[in-house]
Amino acid sequence: MPARTNRILEVLTERERVEVSTLAEELGVSQVTMRKDLTELERRGLIRREHGFAVLRSADNVEGRLAYHYEEKRTIARRAADLVHDGDTIMVESGSCCALLVAELAAAGRDVTVVTNSAFIAGYVRDAASVQTVLLGGIYQKDSQVMVGPMVRTCVEGFYVDLLFAGADGFSPRTGFTNSDQMRAQAVRDMAGHAERVVVLTESEKFSRHGTVPLALGEKDLAVITDTHVSDEARAELEAAGVELICAE
Repeated sequence: MPARTNRILEVLTERERVEVSTLAEELGVSQVTMRKDLTELERRGLIRREHGFAVLRSADNVEGRLAYHYEEKRTIARRAADLVHDGDTIMVESGSCCALLVAELAAAGRDVTVVTNSAFIAGYVRDAASVQTVLLGGIYQKDSQVMVGPMVRTCVEGFYVDLLFAGADGFSPRTGFTNSDQMRAQAVRDMAGHAERVVVLTESEKFSRHGTVPLALGEKDLAVITDTHVSDEARAELEAAGVELICAE
């Protein structure tokens, strides 16, 4: 995805609705060029245009989320890939950092099996010969392209792995890691029950907010991989919660 369209999606993720002329000015291009970029993003279903404005179509769209803080997420994904070895079977939840982790493993030709509830991830690495994907069944959420519901719990019962990689929408010292969707949070809990360790992949800005649904991972062995901008306050909160902090350089 070109850098300029990445930046457009970042701006829209932050503000949701932005005037086309403002986007063109901020990105240093003509309005004609900006309209061409927006036409392509609209064609791909990521945005919609209305009366001189560009509007993010859905905050749950995985491709759009990938573009937000893309470089930070890719750095996190590369560090997470260091925890995976050839021959491993891992579980991977539907976060955008998680998708980039699987892409990193595929690009490196790693011989791994990925058990996931993310149809997006399964499609993202469909051409990678070295990565075998097991897609858990369930109710399909169209925007996030993820499988949820009681069938996920049934399907995952056939597995037990060392590592589950999961995303998060926030963190609270009171409740731990959080999500914004009840059914996706339950899918993480169901998958975590069949993993020895849970590794959360998320940008440091998430520690200044929290979602509405606690992941409620109980006494699981927890680690988080994030970028180097994590605050001292967040570091202290994670330490107090017994979460291992790994900063990706």
